Amino acid sequence: MSDNTGNTLIALLTGAVVGAGLGLLYAPQSGKKTRKQIAKEAKNAQKALEEKYDEASEQLSEFASEAKSKFEKKLNSTIDQAKGKSDDLLATMEKELANLKKKNDELVNELKSAKK
Repeated sequence: MSDNTGNTLIALLTGAVVGAGLGLLYAPQSGKKTRKQIAKEAKNAQKALEEKYDEASEQLSEFASEAKSKFEKKLNSTIDQAKGKSDDLLATMEKELANLKKKNDELVNELKSAKK
């Protein structure tokens, strides 16, 4: 996006300057008229440049906003996945702990039975 906009902007500005310069050099008019025309063309070029700048700035803002939104969605998705995996891991560990407690109780009971 930025390369295209930059190249277009440079081409537009260069074309405007070259065209205005050639037109003024070959125009059969007085110096006063030529200076007025140069000032007019400079203002036109400035307006065109400002419009392109505003357009590029708006596009950049939209791109940044979209990128931020996509990043936030991806981050939230990753966090949700991590939560789910940690919940699964915790549940598995609790089951294993319950099994170990059960086996421990069974062993304690067997030892008590064997001592009697």
